[in-house]
Amino acid sequence: MTAAARPWRAGLGQSLACATSAVDVVGVAAKTLLRIVPADVWCAVILDPSTLLDTGGIHEAGFPPEVMPRLFEIEFVEQNDVDNLRALTRRTSPVSLLSASTKGDLASSTYYRDILAPLGLADEMRILLRDGVRTWGLFVLCRAGSSVPFSRAEQADARAVSAPVTEALRQSFVRTGTDPGTIADGTGLITLDRDQRIVGMSRTAQLLIPDLQEDGLDGDQCPYALRALAAAARRVAVGESVRSVTRTKSGRWVSLNACVIGEGDLLTIAIGPPELNELMAVVLDAYGLSPRHRQVTEMVLRGRSTEEIMAALRLSKNTLAGYFTKIFETVGVRGRSELAGEIFLRHYQPCLGHGQLTLDGRLMADPDDREP
Repeated sequence: MTAAARPWRAGLGQSLACATSAVDVVGVAAKTLLRIVPADVWCAVILDPSTLLDTGGIHEAGFPPEVMPRLFEIEFVEQNDVDNLRALTRRTSPVSLLSASTKGDLASSTYYRDILAPLGLADEMRILLRDGVRTWGLFVLCRAGSSVPFSRAEQADARAVSAPVTEALRQSFVRTGTDPGTIADGTGLITLDRDQRIVGMSRTAQLLIPDLQEDGLDGDQCPYALRALAAAARRVAVGESVRSVTRTKSGRWVSLNACVIGEGDLLTIAIGPPELNELMAVVLDAYGLSPRHRQVTEMVLRGRSTEEIMAALRLSKNTLAGYFTKIFETVGVRGRSELAGEIFLRHYQPCLGHGQLTLDGRLMADPDDREP
């Protein structure tokens, strides 16, 4: 059966068209995926394409909390297991089986020995949501030893699911949102101990954390977006930081910046509006621009003239004109001014000139419309 003939494909497309946020996209996709590729343990993970760090997802049927510190250590600190996320992004296929990657020798995998085997799980399928060189998320599906192995047909179905879900997930990051005005501007602070437990949190952080696109966690459980960042931060020198950028359920962009402090027992995470350079990187990724088109677009957003762009990138006028045509088609605008408006104003000032703006430029909702 061809990909186009698969009976679930039309229904998946309709469901994805109705999804708005990133967590909605992976949620509706998971319903289809699990019907055609059942799993005993599964999760959907949303990633920052620049850092490959977790920024949200669905974990209600995922791994138990007690294994997560070791899992994050293997994934973000050691980074040397056969199906490590970074290794998968360099492969041609978006789908991998741990049993195939280890050539049947599952015990050679630290991840299998320390995570899957103690839980009675026999194999794991990872499905990357990858658009070219950018990876926006992944599904992790595990089967117990008592379940049938993943089949070739299921792997083919998983590959077929990957492309439309990736496109929907990427597009979810360029949809605009309005700040409801319920959270004070500025940066919130979170403090974690060595066991990735939250031991302190400012008022702003308390309001921002529930807005992360993460479902299926207990109310007092530290979000995986923070735990992944913390694991990565403990891999670098004390005083150095690790960052990721994500979009929240309500449509605001936030930057997460983790740094180990003191003797290394505590770690702080700052959460707040991203800097322009951080936001520009992920937004241009979300529009699916090629590296060369990104260079041109960045220079437009920085106010460079046509002549300055030609000189800096050593382009002829005709070549640059061709680049502009392709960029305008990709973003869906008609000229340079609309390009700046679409990319910058849409993500900073959705309704410029009307109402009060927050520190990072988003429109603040009318006081009468805010949540109590």
